[in-house]
Amino acid sequence: MEVLKMIFILIHLILCISLMCVIILQSGKNSGLSALSGKADTYLAKNKSKSRDMRLALATKWVAGTFVVLTVVLNLI
Repeated sequence: MEVLKMIFILIHLILCISLMCVIILQSGKNSGLSALSGKADTYLAKNKSKSRDMRLALATKWVAGTFVVLTVVLNLI
């Protein structure tokens, strides 16, 4: 039982680090003030960042969901 708990703790640690990395890699949503400065994104730049942001958002949801489930499992063990 202790070996299983140690494996879960190791997976939990890996999930913690990967969740932090995925969140840090996401771009900020502060584009509201950049419109005042006159900077305009091109169509290709918008779609490129959105596809990357969409993949990162999906990864965040999966990693966070797995993190929550594993946290509950560790508390029940």
